[in-house]
Amino acid sequence: MSSSNQTHDHNTIKKWVEERKGVPARVKGTGKNGDEGVLRIHFPEHSDSTNLEEIEWDDFFKDFDSDKLDFLYQDKKADGETSTFHKFVAREK
Repeated sequence: MSSSNQTHDHNTIKKWVEERKGVPARVKGTGKNGDEGVLRIHFPEHSDSTNLEEIEWDDFFKDFDSDKLDFLYQDKKADGETSTFHKFVAREK
């Protein structure tokens, strides 16, 4: 059985993403007025998406915190393999 965790701790998020060779990103064309736009975590080894643009962690976390988001993530799949499942959810507190 797999379980999920939820956090807004920057170090935890960054470590989880980097362990899976992911990068902070935004959807191209969605940012305006200094906002980074729609945030994403991109896994270049698993996707050849051309609509995502890598951004700096500082910029990512600035918008992440401004939008009061939490990071919901899974460490392992039900079969024990490393998971890349994640999503952004509204911060509980």
